[in-house]
Amino acid sequence: MMRRSFYQWLMTQRQPVSANEVETFANAAFFDQQFPKQSDNFEQISLYLEENASYLHSMTIFDQAWSLYLASEK
Repeated sequence: MMRRSFYQWLMTQRQPVSANEVETFANAAFFDQQFPKQSDNFEQISLYLEENASYLHSMTIFDQAWSLYLASEK
């Protein structure tokens, strides 16, 4: 069974009124046209975010989102 991409999971976290950092990240990533939408590779997404995502204030938020993503795929 193929797991969904991180981006597909992240889009399930979007909220019209952001309540937490992961939801804020999801809302911003929605507008990032270059986001690696098909990837489920931590290193690839992490590198992309470090180099391109000025909307992500801390990589700790990505780490938290990644942990939630992995837990949701079990």
